[in-house]
Amino acid sequence: MSEPLLPEVVYGDADASQPSLPLAAEGVQRFVWQTRHGPILIEVRDGVAYVNGDAVEPVSEALRRMAEALPDAPEHR
Repeated sequence: MSEPLLPEVVYGDADASQPSLPLAAEGVQRFVWQTRHGPILIEVRDGVAYVNGDAVEPVSEALRRMAEALPDAPEHR
């Protein structure tokens, strides 16, 4: 990959008792969102978003599938 390293981004309170690990990787953008329920890892790899390792379906794809399933329904834009 010839893509540059991207900066790491951490949102929320970090656990001071654990060392900070680098999140940057070539061709991958990572965000860690610290919530009261625990951390959430958000990654973008090759244009695909992943949350905690699971691919996230783009809204445009979900709307296209809905339109195909309900061909008589009016489109919302």
